Amino acid sequence: MTKKKLTLFLLLTAALSAVFHVVIARAGTMRARGGLYVAGLMWSPGVAALVTQLVTEGTLRGLGWRWGKTRYQLLSIALPFLMVSLTYAVVWLTGLGGFPDPAFVEEEIVGQLDLEVSQTQAILIYVLVSGSFGLVTSSLTALGEEIGWRGFLVPELAKVSTFAKTALISGFIWALYHVPAILFADYNSEAPLWYGVTCFTVMAVAASVIMAWIRLRSGSVWTAMFFHAAHNVFIQMIFTPLTTDTGVTEYVIDEFGAGLAVVYVAVALVFWRMRDQLESVSKEVSTTSANA
Repeated sequence: MTKKKLTLFLLLTAALSAVFHVVIARAGTMRARGGLYVAGLMWSPGVAALVTQLVTEGTLRGLGWRWGKTRYQLLSIALPFLMVSLTYAVVWLTGLGGFPDPAFVEEEIVGQLDLEVSQTQAILIYVLVSGSFGLVTSSLTALGEEIGWRGFLVPELAKVSTFAKTALISGFIWALYHVPAILFADYNSEAPLWYGVTCFTVMAVAASVIMAWIRLRSGSVWTAMFFHAAHNVFIQMIFTPLTTDTGVTEYVIDEFGAGLAVVYVAVALVFWRMRDQLESVSKEVSTTSANA
């Protein structure tokens, strides 16, 4: 049954995602229709998972709906912040990138606030608003992906494979799902595409190791939603826009640079070493699925 469920889920995800990848590619930008196409793309795995679960099980239980222990939710927000802030702090301190970007602060922050504030005050206000309200809005789209990837795919893979295979397979599938937008739209950087795809894949697989561990340990899909949303907010809305290009910056920062890939891999190795704490992943999944 598990293999049939996985096949149906992957086929549905591929079909639904293809529709949005095509319209995004034709538009040439992720901002087309005010981001509506991207929202549809991100909810494709979630819809596929919900349909698969209803068709095969006749219920939506088993996707990790329970909240679980709050410490895992907090960990899922704190980890992306710590990893991203560490990466960008090194970039700024070494001169691989500058801080802040005067044009972004003046045009996008001060101009939008329309307040008589200093540059420092404007940045602080922007970070606080993006880190709070931005996290809420980002969670709405991140949930769509995570119902599919960590709510459905990871637990189902865990029933028939080891944690290692579960984390790596789900990670490569997640990375592959993003590749069309990287190649055919503007979800990339100024670095060569081959370089961006490579760095993104390494980072995505490493993140999947972390997220799979927390998901299986907590039994909650909400951990994955928070991790994904926080990752997006801290990188895309805060740290990257505030960083000035000094010539090699594009090769180090963002989801398409080596900096985050290296840091994410380092943290993933810590969770990899803790995989024995999951004891029997199949047993863990069975227990949490029965309660969710």
